[in-house]
Amino acid sequence: MTQARLGCIVNEELAWGDVGLAISLGLSQFHPPFVEMSADSELIERFCSPQRPTIGCWALTEPDHGSDTVGPPEDYLSDPARRPNCIARPEGSDFVINGQKAAWVSNGSIADLAVLFCAFDDRSGTLAGSVFVVPLDLPGVERPPPLDKLGQRSLNQGEIFFNDVRVPASHRVVDPEIYPLALEGMLAFANAAMGQLFVGVARAAYELALDYSKERVQGGRPIFEHQSVRGRLFEMFTRTEAARALARRVAAHNAASEPVLQYSIATKVFCTQAAFDVATASLQIFGANGLTREYPIEKILRDARASLIEDGCNEVLSLVGASKL
Repeated sequence: MTQARLGCIVNEELAWGDVGLAISLGLSQFHPPFVEMSADSELIERFCSPQRPTIGCWALTEPDHGSDTVGPPEDYLSDPARRPNCIARPEGSDFVINGQKAAWVSNGSIADLAVLFCAFDDRSGTLAGSVFVVPLDLPGVERPPPLDKLGQRSLNQGEIFFNDVRVPASHRVVDPEIYPLALEGMLAFANAAMGQLFVGVARAAYELALDYSKERVQGGRPIFEHQSVRGRLFEMFTRTEAARALARRVAAHNAASEPVLQYSIATKVFCTQAAFDVATASLQIFGANGLTREYPIEKILRDARASLIEDGCNEVLSLVGASKL
């Protein structure tokens, strides 16, 4: 429980400074638990040794599949009209991977290894899900330059192409039988973390506006002394505190018992929306100055806006959460 609370504090503080960098740092160590599941000593030594730090990424989103990949995986994989863009097939004692992961793979252009969630074709005509650990220096891996984005520019995101990429059987760490549970577990973890991070973004936006309101003079006095400004600041304060309370409650629940997906989704949806609303209100208090790059609030607003889409857009995530009620 203490570790969960400390994790919330660390995530909030990192995101207060720069949420894009915070997400990149968090994902950089996403891979060791999956690598260890391979029981491949050479792979573990290469990618899990503290003396040889490596960068990981979570490759899930595909060009034709975004938020729909977080829904029931059996629907995504069984509908011919929604054919996956990345498929692994058995070949002898190995697996061969072909296809593409979309440009939104965080750390995709700089990672040393991908935790690849993709379709598996056992050549029976039925697709299922599997998870592979794939070193990204293997022959057949191609990575174009990263995206140039509206927000979270410090977070590297780029697409990954797999052209007959061959990996041994030990690199498949999640079989089709447990893939749905693995996906749901990762979504619960990721959405809870996103909530914690964007509490930090909301707090940064609120604190910047509060400080600015006590410095900016209009009508002969600091704008903080105007009732309308104080009222808006209090609303921002309330939203930030409510987001923090939810994020920490869910973190404590997930640490004490099996994570529940709908709680994690509620955290992500509520906290990211709070961050965007508070950042929008903060920029309004800054007025025209907030539109300039002289002040950091325009960056925070762009970063917060991106959060309503990443890790599953909030509308689709809400539907997934609702299905679990």
